[in-house]
Amino acid sequence: MPLVRWSIVVPVKTLIRAKTRLAAAAGPYRADLAVAVALDTVAAALRCRLVARVVVVTADPLPARRLAALGAHVVADPDRGLNTALRTGAEEAVRLAPGDAVGALQADLPALRPAELETVLGAAPEFDQAFVPDAAEVGTTFYGVRPGVPFRPGFGGESRARHLSRGAKELAPPGIASVRRDVDTVEDLREALALGVGPATAEVAARILGGASR
Repeated sequence: MPLVRWSIVVPVKTLIRAKTRLAAAAGPYRADLAVAVALDTVAAALRCRLVARVVVVTADPLPARRLAALGAHVVADPDRGLNTALRTGAEEAVRLAPGDAVGALQADLPALRPAELETVLGAAPEFDQAFVPDAAEVGTTFYGVRPGVPFRPGFGGESRARHLSRGAKELAPPGIASVRRDVDTVEDLREALALGVGPATAEVAARILGGASR
């Protein structure tokens, strides 16, 4: 199969809504953590050899500005839910590069390794649509389609089962722990830190956890 290039769509919540489950642990650093995690996720995705571009969908000007400075292409979130945001980003991705595959990647993967994402993106084009389950095997961290295939993400709640029911192929090869480790709780954050997070997350996590990330 010829090399397939990808447009990756990353949805970024407004900071007032981001990481609410970490509010008690993160305290005044909750918004800082949300931005840091998104920065590290997008930076890692941009370094992946198979990623041609990252399209960020957000309604918040602060992360929009900082993610654009990294090299992401930012579009406005219509604020009609996560999957609508992803479809909006996918439409822009197809406009920019109609011949590329399109994938959705959660914004809370601070330990993401470009090589591990490359493993996923290299395998996904074998199927019309494919996804990666989260570490808990309940949700989804990545969903992608071949060029020309309708983009039908089903994120939210028990999305692993939803994507399976829609005929998407589950991808869970060994060696992609960083692609599956999303961060919703302080325990998730500690597990991401054990894998090794990006510099922005490490700096904020050190403040939150009092040096536990060192």
